[in-house]
Amino acid sequence: MKKEVLMFLSNGYADWENGYISAELNKPESEYKVSTVALTSDNVKSMGGFTVVPDYTLDSLPAQYEMLILIGGTGWNDNSAITPVIEKCLQESVPIAAICDATTFLAEHGYLDNIPHTGNSLDYLKQNAPNYKGGANYIEKQAVSSEYIITANGTASLEFAREVMKKLEGFPIETVEGWYKFFKDGFYQE
Repeated sequence: MKKEVLMFLSNGYADWENGYISAELNKPESEYKVSTVALTSDNVKSMGGFTVVPDYTLDSLPAQYEMLILIGGTGWNDNSAITPVIEKCLQESVPIAAICDATTFLAEHGYLDNIPHTGNSLDYLKQNAPNYKGGANYIEKQAVSSEYIITANGTASLEFAREVMKKLEGFPIETVEGWYKFFKDGFYQE
């Protein structure tokens, strides 16, 4: 049986931020599968206009899952209902991966104050997360992995996917790095 990874999507989620990691985790040979989560059972529409029927709501999550992935986008101002799920993950040592405005949400709620992290920029976090106190731990990198939280900026979907695969440990590191180099460099040098 495949290990489940939950991907939280809200209306206006950024399509490109989940593309690489969803495709890799859902490959037939992967030991993982991605299931989508939304606030309600209503369909979720991406920034690009794609409609997703969520597998779960916050009230119907499975008892066990390997990771919670929070995809950024334009809807993060209305997602405070996910806070208890984040708390549960941290209490049970379930990794969380956040990209783009999902990192801003984590910053606003204090989850990044004491760990190495990144986001869209330090100034962006300070401006859009008034309760954020983690500036001393901010790292100017595309993606940063701490013990239980991975963060990435909105242009880092490839680096985000690499950090998620490394954290899940179902992929040999050489395979992950080769995969990353292939998609980063492409077939031909520009």
